[in-house]
Amino acid sequence: MAKELREMSVTDLNQKLETVRKELVELRFQRSNQQLKNPFKIREARREIARIHTILSEKQRSGANEKTK
Repeated sequence: MAKELREMSVTDLNQKLETVRKELVELRFQRSNQQLKNPFKIREARREIARIHTILSEKQRSGANEKTK
């Protein structure tokens, strides 16, 4: 999973982040209405968001390091 994310461009990662955030909102809404069948999906979505943030920050740092060289 993380390997696939690292191969994506920054633009693609930002789009993926937006998609997963929308999914998380929908999952939380389903949970509040007692319609969520698998509550583990909320945890998976939160972790996916964290992975994307981590990879984006790695890319940002590596881009800054390349500019200083």
